[in-house]
Amino acid sequence: MSAHPDSVRAKTALLFPPGFVWGAATAAFQVEGATTADGRTDSIWDVFARRPGAVVGGDTGEPGADHYRRYAEDVDLMRRLGLGAYRFSLSWPRIRPDGGAPNPQGLAFYDRLVDKLLEAGVEPWATLYHWDLPQSLEDQGGWAARETAFRFAEYAETVVAHLGDRVPRWSTLNEPWCAAMLGYARGIHAPGRQEPRAAVAAAHHLLLGHGLAMDVLRRHAPAASSGVTLNLYPVSAVDPSSTVDVEAARRIDGLQNRLFLDPVLRGSYPADLRADLAPLGIEELVRDGDLATIATPIDWLGINYYRGYQVAGTPLPGSEPAGADWLGSPDVHFVPDEAAPRTDSGWEVQPSRLTECLLQVHRDYRPIPLYITENGASYPDALIGGDIADTDRIAFLDSHLRAAYEAIEAGVDLRGYFYWSLLDNFEWAEGYAKRFGLVHVDYATQRRTPKRSALWYARTISLNGLS
Repeated sequence: MSAHPDSVRAKTALLFPPGFVWGAATAAFQVEGATTADGRTDSIWDVFARRPGAVVGGDTGEPGADHYRRYAEDVDLMRRLGLGAYRFSLSWPRIRPDGGAPNPQGLAFYDRLVDKLLEAGVEPWATLYHWDLPQSLEDQGGWAARETAFRFAEYAETVVAHLGDRVPRWSTLNEPWCAAMLGYARGIHAPGRQEPRAAVAAAHHLLLGHGLAMDVLRRHAPAASSGVTLNLYPVSAVDPSSTVDVEAARRIDGLQNRLFLDPVLRGSYPADLRADLAPLGIEELVRDGDLATIATPIDWLGINYYRGYQVAGTPLPGSEPAGADWLGSPDVHFVPDEAAPRTDSGWEVQPSRLTECLLQVHRDYRPIPLYITENGASYPDALIGGDIADTDRIAFLDSHLRAAYEAIEAGVDLRGYFYWSLLDNFEWAEGYAKRFGLVHVDYATQRRTPKRSALWYARTISLNGLS
């Protein structure tokens, strides 16, 4: 049997373009902890995590990685690793508790964090929304309610007016697909609803919120470089000659990728997707001016990449039927790549599909600077004698950076890479069971230990390339 193509990539010296951004990412709810400190109130994830069985082990956002209290130590870690940038998100319920008036104490934390980053020579990349909607707004309908998009714009105005003089890079949303489809259709993420029509509404209102926030950024931080972050998965038909397999790929690509790319970059929802989602009310959601707002020009697009999908229109041995998050796709089946290695999360390791993903955006949409804003893997890291020999993560990093370089060589305007994640943290419905970090966190003591992958990444950054 021949080796999987992703396992035999040539290991040659290569340098990334001058000015390439090397960073790492986290999200507020996953790392900050301090969930009741200094006026912070519940987000949808605080409430969801209390639901019996919702999160592995009954874990919650407390303690996270205690970043709220240990941010200075963490920034020093970033400095020592040579990170050029740190992508973090801001906590809406910390800044505007219950979706209400601004909270000076919450804003003061981000003052301290941003100032410490600048002092360390690490560029702050702020994400306005990484899934922590105030529970009080969910009680009023959440993202399924149009009004939430306007409350998001108010929150964005508070944040950007306060930090826009020091934060040069902004993202409005992180992975709206997950927020809408996993949160409102399948119910395995907060707020845990299983309402297909609400999921379609949430997707549209998240995009509307993005456009409104872009307007805020243009007004309050005109010199900043701003964009949005989408999780994109290249989708292929198992049998390209099969009409039903090709149709399955069209549908999944539409729901995962084009539902967000097209309105942001083209100012419209794809006609085929509008037809697919018409029974779930998409036509009634889109009001005059919405699409122009959503298509407010962005400076860059962030791509979160973890793996690709191959799909079939009929069941095949080993395939899994599409779940409730794939609206109107009961006949679609996801077919595993049996030759690919897997992470501890069970995700296939497919670096070549990262190249495919980047090329697809480059070829199908208008030219725009791209950043890989998340890419990473969980592995069962073992701390032995103060050392974590995570050679599997090093191999993951090496192969994906080579795949990114291939895209650059093919003409993609890729300008940076952020590993997910800087720290081990609360991994949403998986709780603390999965470790993605470059830095190991002992949750009992909060002691940080850089893994071998962190040292490997630091060397890569210092070289601006791979040897």
